Amino acid sequence: MLLIPAIDLKDGKCVRLRQGRMEDSTVFSDDPVAMAARWVEAGARRLHLVDLNGAFAGRPVNAQVIRRIAQTFPDLPIQVGGGIREEQTVETYLDAGVRFVIIGTKAVQEPGFINDLCVEYAGHIIVGLDAKDGRVAVDGWSKLSKHDVIDLARIFERYGVEAIVYTDISRDGMMQGVNIQATVRLAQAISIPVIASGGVSTLEDVRALCAVESEGVMGAIIGRALYDGAIDLVEAQRLVNTAGNG
Repeated sequence: MLLIPAIDLKDGKCVRLRQGRMEDSTVFSDDPVAMAARWVEAGARRLHLVDLNGAFAGRPVNAQVIRRIAQTFPDLPIQVGGGIREEQTVETYLDAGVRFVIIGTKAVQEPGFINDLCVEYAGHIIVGLDAKDGRVAVDGWSKLSKHDVIDLARIFERYGVEAIVYTDISRDGMMQGVNIQATVRLAQAISIPVIASGGVSTLEDVRALCAVESEGVMGAIIGRALYDGAIDLVEAQRLVNTAGNG
């Protein structure tokens, strides 16, 4: 089980949002590179970076910060999402040392775009599906689409994406616990790995996710709980290792 600390970038700073609302953000650090170093020192084996400004603008805004983090930790797998709507952006991030790019809104609106990317950049494409009550949200969670999350995931599986990052947006940033049932339902419906996101708030959530790893849940993105101190990454990593999943 991969525990993946999230570094959400807004105006060059490390922040956390509540339920995706840009106006409801908390700044945790003015130095995202130092924050990345903190999680690496605590044992993180992958980082999840999100360009929040980019997600709303539809284009990269915090790319320079992301590049600095990737260059500072060249051996660490980094996955990046937020505002990736063009192939050139994918190429730029991969050239900068990012390992995986996460496509969200563009994947939902133009699934064929993912097919093309998987051909050109095999092994580096992840799709992010953010859902509420089984329906996929787009444009920084500001709109709910009519698409069913499992139906879309199966399409992207056929295209050859590496994994699906699944976020239950009703729980993200709210410290209410991860939606295990919905995450497992998705993981069981597809053969590619699912990375859980949204609501991971206690060690019990980490333990519960370890218990369903065999269903296809390969990792968990942890955000606010790390910054608020509700989860200690060293302790959580120890738990994962003890469970025999690390």
